[in-house]
Amino acid sequence: MSVVIKVQNVSKQYRLGLVGTGTMRDDLEGWWYRMRGKEDPTLKLGETNDRTSSSDSNYVWALQDVNFEVKQGEVLGIIGKNGAGKSTLLKLLSRVTAPTIGNIKVKGRIASLLEVGTGFHPELTGKENIFLNGAIMGMKKNEISRKLEEIVDFAGVERYLETPVKRYSSGMYVRLAFAVAAHLEPEILIVDEVLAVGDADFQKKALGKMKEVSSGGGRSVLFVSHNMASVKSLCPKSLLLENGKLKYLGTTDEVILQYQGKTANQESLHRIATNCFHSEDFEVSTIQVSPSENKSGNVISMNDKVYISVDYKSRSLKDVRYDVTLGFRNGSGELFMACTTLEEEHSPLTSTGNRVTLEIPDNFLNEENFSVDFLLMKNRKELLLSEANLLQFSVITGHRKLGGWIGKIPVPVKPKFLWTNHLT
Repeated sequence: MSVVIKVQNVSKQYRLGLVGTGTMRDDLEGWWYRMRGKEDPTLKLGETNDRTSSSDSNYVWALQDVNFEVKQGEVLGIIGKNGAGKSTLLKLLSRVTAPTIGNIKVKGRIASLLEVGTGFHPELTGKENIFLNGAIMGMKKNEISRKLEEIVDFAGVERYLETPVKRYSSGMYVRLAFAVAAHLEPEILIVDEVLAVGDADFQKKALGKMKEVSSGGGRSVLFVSHNMASVKSLCPKSLLLENGKLKYLGTTDEVILQYQGKTANQESLHRIATNCFHSEDFEVSTIQVSPSENKSGNVISMNDKVYISVDYKSRSLKDVRYDVTLGFRNGSGELFMACTTLEEEHSPLTSTGNRVTLEIPDNFLNEENFSVDFLLMKNRKELLLSEANLLQFSVITGHRKLGGWIGKIPVPVKPKFLWTNHLT
């Protein structure tokens, strides 16, 4: 496959507060250096784009020395915290602004959805804006007309097609803008977090359309989102930006692990929590995750049972009931399962015991990184403790080879139930 986007040593610098260097001399000096192919001396004043630190410099690097390629038909996720440089990178790729240093080579037409109403004129109607956007992309009027009905149907704004878009809600804006960008057949589609404005049904439809665009049409998609589940479902490959620098480029699973500060190293995972809760008559001293067998490195395999143990001490449980709830999240941070003692007739936390254990059967949890939320309730109505991501652990496949095929079904739970063949 041919390369449609090539980013080479790209950096972007901004001056905080004012536009330009502030003096005609510096502006002319910078221009003269650039004309001779030399580095602008004022650029050396810049600092890394770290929002958490203060500085006396008026210059900041929004991006620094970024390099990557996107091939035809490839879907690339772009991940990073607010201020990491994601939107700046997309603006450079969309040619909204130019890099301070470096080169960007793009092959093909680009449709960008960077913010609500990108490319729309507020005084024009929805229909007029469709034709305007198509013309900007270099499409002929008859080409746009052929796609008009499909665009309107996808956006669901038929009733407001002859209404100026300044009267549209932000959701309607996004629906129409995405429909235009996705249906007017650009070679490259760039989508920022703007889709989060739409409702859940539209987000699902938009993700499906982007998959269709990349797989069926062979077009490339760059997708920015803070929703790790969306990135994971759409993008096989992603890059991670941190303080304007490219920190990691690889499979989306690997990038998400880097983004969340986790690694596949079992010893680095937080599998024991201590001194969790203490009151006058009740104490939770330790919560831990362990496999069914004590193995080197405490590795948990899919073939192992998983035990979540809560060690507690009670002074008096007469006329008082304590319950625990464990919530399980996958590597994308989605809550997919909860186990609670609240639904038991009698709580397993008693005055005669000091440990309560949840047993998860073997061949239930899939190969994945998991985190555990912990909630402690008193008398089924008073929340005493709520801790998110209290524990982390990983489950591995154990390198089982199944008939020559080794694959991962992308779900957090993959139970091994009984299959029966019935004669009819």
